[in-house]
Amino acid sequence: MPASRRFHQLDVFSNQPLLGNALAVVHGATGLDDKSMAAFARWTNLSETTFLLPPSHPEADYRVRIFTPEGELPFAGHPTLGSCFAWLQAGGRPRNSSEVVQECPVGLVKVRRDGSRLAFAAPPMKRTGEVDEITLSQITASLGIGRSDILRHQWVDNGPGWCVVMLPSAEHVRQLKPDFVQMGNLAVGAIGKQEPGSDTDFEIRAFVPSLAVPEDPVTGSLNAGVAQWMMREGLAPAHYVVAQGTQLQRNGRVYLDKLGDDIWVGGDVVVCIDGQVML
Repeated sequence: MPASRRFHQLDVFSNQPLLGNALAVVHGATGLDDKSMAAFARWTNLSETTFLLPPSHPEADYRVRIFTPEGELPFAGHPTLGSCFAWLQAGGRPRNSSEVVQECPVGLVKVRRDGSRLAFAAPPMKRTGEVDEITLSQITASLGIGRSDILRHQWVDNGPGWCVVMLPSAEHVRQLKPDFVQMGNLAVGAIGKQEPGSDTDFEIRAFVPSLAVPEDPVTGSLNAGVAQWMMREGLAPAHYVVAQGTQLQRNGRVYLDKLGDDIWVGGDVVVCIDGQVML
C-alpha cells in the first residue's frame, strides 16, 4: 500500500526559485524498493530525485540514493546540497554541529554551512588525466568546434563520468550548440573565462544526453571535479565563482573554495514545494 511521505521540491544553486536546478526529495524512504524509486524519478522527470534513508555507516547522519530518469547515480552535487538542506528542514540533527555527513555509494561526503549557503567537500576522483584524442574528436564533433578551440582538457570523473574541455572564453561556451546524437554516452563539460567586469569568474555548461538530461542546468559534481583540476594546475584561484544555466534561462551560481586539503562546492538552496507524496 502507498504511504504518505514528506516531500520537498527545491531549487539548488540559486537564491531565487525557478532559476537554479530543481531537485525532488522523498523523506523516510525506508520500504521503497529500487523499482519504486526509479519509477518515481521517471515521473518527476527532473535531472535527479533523491530518497533519504537511515544511515548504515556509524559516522553518517543520513543515507541518500540518487536517481535520474534513466537510473541511479553513485554521487551528484546538487542532490547532495539539496538533500542535506531538506534533511535539516525536516528536523535532522547532525552528530557534529559544524558539519553534516552524507552517506552515498561513493562513500561519506561532508557538507558544511557556509553562511546562508551549504557546501560539500569534493569527493576523490575516480579518473583523471588528459582526454584521449579519439574521445576529443567525438567531443569536437558533438560541440561543433575545432580541435584548436580546446585550450586544455581533462577527465574529472567523480562518479558520473565527467570530462571537461576549456574553451577560449565564456562567450565560446555560451554559443555552443551541441549535437547530442554525436555526443552519445559521454558526459561533457565546457568551461571558459568570463569577460572582465563580470560578476562571476567562469561560465560552464554540462551535457549528459545518456542520462536523459541533454543539458543540466547547474551541476555540482562537474564543478567539483573541474575545481580540483584547475586549482591543482594553477588555472583558477583558491576562490572563484561559476555561472551556469545561462542558455537555459537559469541563473545558477556555484562557489568554489579551497580550505586546507578540501575543495568545497557551495550554493544557495530555496524551497519551492513542501508537502506529502503518496509512495
